Amino acid sequence: MGHTKFTKEEIASRGRLLYEQNLRGVIEADNLNKFLIIDIETGDYEIDTDDLAASDRAHQKHPNGVFYGMRIGRRSSGSLGFSGTRGLR
Repeated sequence: MGHTKFTKEEIASRGRLLYEQNLRGVIEADNLNKFLIIDIETGDYEIDTDDLAASDRAHQKHPNGVFYGMRIGRRSSGSLGFSGTRGLR
């Protein structure tokens, strides 16, 4: 995992806030159970049924981004916070 200026808790908090304030009303109804990856610094995001596909596209856009991942429409989906280099699996 790359170095980041955010703790895991800060990544999760910022990601969830971005989702609740900016994305939920726009994307949730048509994307339930898909994976969402949000760059918490830019607000850019990717959605896919495949978590790795969404993550790959997000990393292509922002190789050093700080990302929050979640499954859309679920309160406790095992959300992820990560940055820079891919380190999900």
